[in-house]
Amino acid sequence: MAPRAGFRGGSRGGPRGGGSRGGASSRGRGGMRGRGGGGRGDGRGRGRGRGRATSRGAFGQSRKFEDQRVASKEDVEEEEEDEEFSESESDAMSVDSDSDEEEAPKETGYERLMRAIEKEKKEKERQAKAERKAKEKRERQAEEETEPRAKRRRVAHDAEGEEEEPESGSEGEGQEEEEDSDEERAVDAVEEDQEDPDVDFQPDDLLDDEDDLDKEDPFETHFENPDEKVFLPRIKAAEADKFTIDQVLFQSNRAYWKYPETTQEKPPLPRKISGPSDIHLKERLKAKIQSKRPKFDDVEQAVAPFLFNYNNMLYCDRTVGNSDNLRRLAALHALNHIYKTRDRIIKNNAKISKNPNGNEDLDLRDQGFARPKVLMLLPTRQSCYKMVNMMLSICDIDAQENRKRFEEGYNDKFSKASNEMPEDFRDLFEGNTDDIFRLGVKFTRKTIKYFSKFYNSDIIFASPLGLRMAIGSKEEKKLDYDYLSSIEVVIVDQADALLMQNWDHLEFIFEHLNLQPTDTNGCDVFRARHWYLDNQAKYFRQTVVFSAFSTLELTGLMSNHCPNWSGSVRLQKEYPGKIQHLPVKTRQTFSRFEAPEIETEADARFDYFTKAIVPLLTKHNARDATGTLIFVPDSLDFPQVRNYFAFNPAMQNVSFGKISEHTPVPEASRARSHFLTGRMKVLLITERAMHFFRYQSIRGVKRVIYYGLPDNSLFYSEIASFLLKSEQSGLLEPEQGVIRVMFNKWDHLKLERIVGSSRVGKMLHEKGDTFDFV
Repeated sequence: MAPRAGFRGGSRGGPRGGGSRGGASSRGRGGMRGRGGGGRGDGRGRGRGRGRATSRGAFGQSRKFEDQRVASKEDVEEEEEDEEFSESESDAMSVDSDSDEEEAPKETGYERLMRAIEKEKKEKERQAKAERKAKEKRERQAEEETEPRAKRRRVAHDAEGEEEEPESGSEGEGQEEEEDSDEERAVDAVEEDQEDPDVDFQPDDLLDDEDDLDKEDPFETHFENPDEKVFLPRIKAAEADKFTIDQVLFQSNRAYWKYPETTQEKPPLPRKISGPSDIHLKERLKAKIQSKRPKFDDVEQAVAPFLFNYNNMLYCDRTVGNSDNLRRLAALHALNHIYKTRDRIIKNNAKISKNPNGNEDLDLRDQGFARPKVLMLLPTRQSCYKMVNMMLSICDIDAQENRKRFEEGYNDKFSKASNEMPEDFRDLFEGNTDDIFRLGVKFTRKTIKYFSKFYNSDIIFASPLGLRMAIGSKEEKKLDYDYLSSIEVVIVDQADALLMQNWDHLEFIFEHLNLQPTDTNGCDVFRARHWYLDNQAKYFRQTVVFSAFSTLELTGLMSNHCPNWSGSVRLQKEYPGKIQHLPVKTRQTFSRFEAPEIETEADARFDYFTKAIVPLLTKHNARDATGTLIFVPDSLDFPQVRNYFAFNPAMQNVSFGKISEHTPVPEASRARSHFLTGRMKVLLITERAMHFFRYQSIRGVKRVIYYGLPDNSLFYSEIASFLLKSEQSGLLEPEQGVIRVMFNKWDHLKLERIVGSSRVGKMLHEKGDTFDFV
C-alpha cells in the first residue's frame, strides 16, 4: 500500500486532494474541505492559492527549483552571514481544466426505469419463445434416441438416388476465444453470466422452521414492514436537513445521538445487548455464534445495539486489540441480513408458485432493484481476506467455489513487517497490502462463491479505489453503478487507514449509492418495495464506520451522505490526553490562532506560521534553527510550506530538507543524514510519510514544530521520542527540548486526543491564546 502515481494515486499521488486523476483544484482529502452539513466533505475550498508555487512577481525572474537546501560544511561550522541564495524555480502544479459541455436534456430516473421495464418485457418474451423451441427440439431428440440407431437417409428432391446423411453430431464445436483485455486480468476478473436473482436457491432454502416472523425484529420494522406514520415524517425532516443531536452516556462511551426532528417522540436508544441470545438472528447463525461468543465484552455491548437496530454508527475507538471482535460483529450482521433477505424472497416465491394468480393478488414486496445488499469497504486485500474468513468461521459452509483463486489473490503469508514497528502498523501493512480490489461473493444455504458477478452477488467487498475504477470516472459517458442501487448495509472498516488514501474515491462511491437504476437487470419491479420505487432507499440504508479516531471528514461523510431515518450515533471515549504521558520531559507550548471560517482556515494558518513561528527560526542568523523538525499533517499544506522555505528571501540562510510520502527512500535517508550533521537545519515531514513509513528514529531533533496536529495521536508521542533519542546521544541537554503546536477551533477533534477531553474546552474558548505544559 505504498504511494503510487496516476489514477490509483490520484489517491496517493494526489494525497487527500484533487480528483481521481489529480485534476481537481478543490481542497481536501480528495474532495473540498468546505463546511457543508457539519463536515469538510462539501462546500467551497479552504482558500485560494493553496500549494501553488510561483517563481515570479516579488521574487523576480524564474529560477531553478530546489525543494531542499543543503548548507556547505564551512557554513555549518562558521555560520557565515552572507550565504549566497541559490536561485530556484517554482514547481507549480498544473491543473487540467475540463471544458464544460452543454448536455442534452436527460430522461428522468422514472422514464429510464419504465423504458427498461418495457425492454425487459420484450426480452423475456423473446427468451420464452427461444426456450419453447429448445424444449421442442430436445423432445424430438429424445424420441429419436429411443429408436434403434441407424444411418438416416435424406431423399434428394432433384435426383433419383438417396444420399447418406452422417450421424447426428455436434456442429460448431469450436468456441471463440475470449479477447485479451487491455485492463489487468486481475485476480478479481469475473467470468460468469448474469443470472436470474433466484436461480441458485432451491426449495429447501426456505425460512427455517424456527424462524417465526417477529414484529419486534428490527429487520421487520426497518425494512420489511416499516410504519409509514413513523418513517415518512422523518424522511421529510431529513430531506429538509432538520436533525436533533443529543449527547448521552452509553455503555461508558460518549454518544452523540442524531435523529430527524419531527413532532413525534424522539426515538429511544436501542435496548441493551449482552450476547447473541439478545439478537434476532437466523437459527443457523445463532447456534454457531453462541458456541464461539456466548457473551459480549464492553466494546461489543456498546456497538451491537446500534448495529443490529439498523442505526447509522461511527465508532471512533477501533484498536488492534478489539479489531477481531468488531470484525465478528460486522460479519454476523451482514450474514444475518443476507440470510433474512434471501429466505424471505424464496418463501414468497413458493407462495406465488402455489397461487393461481401469481403475485397479482398477493402483492408481495420483498426486493430491491439489484441483488447485492451489503457493501464492505476496506483498505487492503489482506483486510478483505480477514473479513471473509471471519464470516466463514460463524456460518456453516460445505463448499467454496474459487477458494484457491481467492487465497492466491488476497493472502500473502510471506509479507511481514519488522517487529520493531508499532502494533497498529504491523496489523495494517502485513500481508497483501494492495489497495486496488473488488470482490463479489454469493451465498447459498451451504455454499459460498467468490468472484461472482456483481449483479449475482450478495456482498461486495472493495477498496474505494477498486470500486471507483469499476464504476468508471466522471469523464466517461456511461457509468456502471446499478449494482449499488439496492445496497441496504454499508460497513466501512479501518476508516482511519482509508483517510490516508484518496478520500474523494470514498465520497464518489457514496454519491452513487441507492440511485435509481438505468436498467432493470432482471429485477421484478412488481416485487420491489415501495420505498425503492419512491427513490427513498438512501433513507433506509444503514452505514457503519469503524475508525481509530474521528475526523471532520468522517463526520462530514455521515452528515452529508447517510440520512438514515432511524437515527445515527457517534460513539467515542473520553480521552486522557498524550501530553502527560510522553516518553520525554519537555516543554510543550500550544498557540491558538483565529480562523473564523473553514474556507479561510488554511490561509490563516500559513499567515500565523510566517509571522509568529518563522522569526524564531531566522533570528541570530539561523543559529537557533538547527535541529528543527516541522510536522505538516496536510499534504496540501506541504507544498506551500516547502515553497516558502525555497523561495522567500527571509529563509535564504536556513538550509532545509523534506520527507513526504513520495520521497524516494535514498533521498529520505540522505535528508535524515544531513539533518543529523546540521547541513540541513530544518526538516519538513508529512503525516502520510509517518503513516506509510513509520519512522522510528530521526536523529538530531532538538525542537518540534507542529504546523498542525496529527489525526493519529500516536504520532505525537512517537515524534516526541525523537527528542529523547537526542538527549540519550548527547545532542540535547536533558529537558531542553521544545514542542510548539499551532491550533484553531477547527482542530478540536485532534486537540482533544492530544490534551485530553477535560482540557480541550478551556483551550478553545479561554481568552488567552498560549498554553504551556511541562
